[in-house]
Amino acid sequence: MENSPPLETVHQALQALYNNPDVAGKEKASVWLGELQRSVFAWQVADQLLTQNTDLESCYFAAQTMRTKIQCFFHELPASSHSSLRDSLLNHASKITPETPPVIVTQLSLAVADLALQMGTWKRAVVDLIERYGSNTQQLPFLLEVLTVLPEEILLQIGSKALRLGANRRMEVNGDLYKTSPVVVQLLTACIENNQFDSRLQMKIFRCLGSWFNINVISQDDIVNSKVLHAAFHVLSVKDCPSNLHEAASDCICSALCSVEELGRNLELAEALFRGVLTLQEAYHISVAQEDTDKTINYCRIFAEMAESFLPAIISTPTQGLGDFTSLDLLLICAGHHLYEVAEITFSFWYRLSEELYHKNVEQINEIFRPYIQRLIVALCRHCQLEPDHEGIPDESSDFGEFRGRVSELTKDIIFIVGSSTCFNQMFETLQAQTVSTSWDICEAALFLMAAVAKNITSEENNVPQVIEAMLSLPSDAHVAVKYTSIQLIGELCEWIEKRPQLLDPVLQFLLAGLQQPALASASATALQSICTSCRSQMKEHFDGLLQIAQAMDSFNLSNDAAIGLLKGTATILTQLPYENVGDGLKQLCSFQLDPLNKLLAEGEPTVKQGSKHDPTLWLDRLAAIFRHLNPSVPNGQPHPCQNVLQEVFPVLSNACEKYQSDVRIVERCCRCIRFAIRCLGKNSASVLQPLVSQMVNLYQVHQHSCFLYLGSILVDEYGTDATCVPGLLNMLQAFCTPAFKQLEEHNGLRNHPDTVDDLFRLCLRFVQRAPVAFLQCQMAKPILCCAIAACSLDHRDANASVMKFLEDLINCATAQDHKDDFEVRRSLIEELLRDHGQTLVHSLLNTAVFCLPTYMVSDVADVIYELMLLDRPTFCQWLEITLKALPTESSGGTVTATHSQLTDFHKAVTSAENVKHVCNALKDFARLFR
Repeated sequence: MENSPPLETVHQALQALYNNPDVAGKEKASVWLGELQRSVFAWQVADQLLTQNTDLESCYFAAQTMRTKIQCFFHELPASSHSSLRDSLLNHASKITPETPPVIVTQLSLAVADLALQMGTWKRAVVDLIERYGSNTQQLPFLLEVLTVLPEEILLQIGSKALRLGANRRMEVNGDLYKTSPVVVQLLTACIENNQFDSRLQMKIFRCLGSWFNINVISQDDIVNSKVLHAAFHVLSVKDCPSNLHEAASDCICSALCSVEELGRNLELAEALFRGVLTLQEAYHISVAQEDTDKTINYCRIFAEMAESFLPAIISTPTQGLGDFTSLDLLLICAGHHLYEVAEITFSFWYRLSEELYHKNVEQINEIFRPYIQRLIVALCRHCQLEPDHEGIPDESSDFGEFRGRVSELTKDIIFIVGSSTCFNQMFETLQAQTVSTSWDICEAALFLMAAVAKNITSEENNVPQVIEAMLSLPSDAHVAVKYTSIQLIGELCEWIEKRPQLLDPVLQFLLAGLQQPALASASATALQSICTSCRSQMKEHFDGLLQIAQAMDSFNLSNDAAIGLLKGTATILTQLPYENVGDGLKQLCSFQLDPLNKLLAEGEPTVKQGSKHDPTLWLDRLAAIFRHLNPSVPNGQPHPCQNVLQEVFPVLSNACEKYQSDVRIVERCCRCIRFAIRCLGKNSASVLQPLVSQMVNLYQVHQHSCFLYLGSILVDEYGTDATCVPGLLNMLQAFCTPAFKQLEEHNGLRNHPDTVDDLFRLCLRFVQRAPVAFLQCQMAKPILCCAIAACSLDHRDANASVMKFLEDLINCATAQDHKDDFEVRRSLIEELLRDHGQTLVHSLLNTAVFCLPTYMVSDVADVIYELMLLDRPTFCQWLEITLKALPTESSGGTVTATHSQLTDFHKAVTSAENVKHVCNALKDFARLFR
């Protein structure tokens, strides 16, 4: 957009966007308005639209545009215009009335808040706003909204690419807010006193106070005895409190509880909150009696938040002061609520408690908490009960099914406190007290909890045989859910059964019977896989039976995952067979997959619908599972037992690649099969190497499926140390690089094709690891390094990790003292590369760590930087100094991003680092200055 458009044109575009029935007209208007918002003219247009105040659409567009421009494009404005922008915004805000739509109020509030955060010369923003709007009842909602979103924006901007305040500015803002918090508390107190019967305004007051609690800028001296905090507890204790107000007050108290997690610094406030929360017990019971679930959930949130905040005291000084176990009693009361949604709110606390106790590992402390965990397990078991009129097996994908999954995970986490055997016996007693025919739901829930702890049951546990016997002898009319969960428990007891070989035959008969029942087939297959994995030596004699099951697999009602799991188990047992039997067993097992696959290749169309009967991925996935879990031992001097089978399998996979070459989903499955087959045979797969490479190269010229690059990395890993294979593999690399670079050099090519980046640098990494000199001497080494430097800023987790690992190992070739004859050659070649590209690499790495990557990905950058220092620390010091001098040290708002002292300290911290952890910590601390 070259010129500022007339306002009339803007109004016409807005009318077309909101009122034109023509879809094409709406899209055209939307695109044009988007271009306007991105242009520098949007500032003036938005200001003029707000001044005109013509209609809702134009005012909302203007307010939203102003907020977006301030948040993302503040750098467009010269510092001399900041004050006039602020004055204009505040003038617009002065015209707000009770009739002003809330969406416009919110956008204007956000605009003012973002301006206050970025405009370093606006020193008394909060005080100015209170003085200007605090005494005007019409502007009070706007003032409260600004004071609410201001702290929220501070929290939201951390890690955001839009509003980057930096650590220095954030510290300055937090300091200013802390100093002005007494004025804010005074304002909120006056508001609450003057508006005791205005629930909407009270909501805003509590939301505002909670927002300030969230960033810990309220002094406990100012808030402990304030009427506004007491008002929040009062609201929560009134039984006819409106739901929205109740939720706002609950959020406020939860935020206050979060803010006192450092109990030593906030003891007085923590004690006041503790006393206040204890007064809510009766209100909780009233909400339960009145079946007011929303309020019950609010109380439970408060109880859980208090317990989490006081967890250090609960563990260090149990039953005393803030460690009073009333907190645990409140959570167990909530866990006993009839709705599982209420109980689930407490899970976070139990997770944290178990983690702390696990790390302490003190039996005397565990003993104190044991009765509470036992009560919790009883409550969880009750919540896991299916409805008595439930039909069929448990639906694990439903909300309730997912809840049961979370119960299972929580039980596994906390079980060490009471002991797996104790829990198992506790559930066993529940089973003994019930009959499957009359209380099937209670029995099923007990079996479900048993399954959660079964893996930790010792081989000496006495009650397991009785439980297994009861499951194996379930009557035919037992509820199918009980049978289903019994099968799952059998699978979880696989390690226990491995120590009791006499039970294997009846267990297998039980699972075979389950396979033949549609509802139980998948669970039976999964349990059978577990038995195969744990009882390998005993299952060898049952391999023929497993083959028969695999052949008849499609006559069972198995999910695809269960079928693949069954094949995994069968392949695991095949590995245990004598050398001379492996080849025939594999041939039979693969034939069950190859026959239908060959039929599809002969009859099917090149284009298939996912999941249709013509989809070959079903058979490809099964073949991949077989080879992945097959690892036979090969006697010295003997051919690999799977070689002949590979000769039969590879042509089929090659034909599938050719036929379905345009379908990346199918080609990926083919490559996956070949990958596991090659991993299984190792260098014994050499017969397929040349035809495989030729086909991959040819197909990649037409279809840039990154799976070919990944498969290429497998070939280099297996054959890269064989000097006779290296030239051919390097030719493969060069053939891949031409189309790959073309794809990545497109507009946003790196971002649009992260899989290509990931797999290309996995391939290059394998060359560095297996044939470094040959790789460094090839003509592609320099362009690959340049591509890696460009890809450093890609924030895709896997792709970036592959790039960084490639760079790290590449440089490590010149520093690793591995005593190989070619060490000096490697070092010379890498030094030559870095003479031309070292400065660019350091510039890219530092800017990537500071401006592009989330914090959790910075450690990979640190690995590369540390390797560079090990190679040539003096030269790296120069590169880093030049890079630091080029960084912007002042924001567009006039605030200092990084001081000279901070730059110097960072340079010293990195260049004097003795290990990579020191580099990583320095990078993370430095990056915060710009975020």
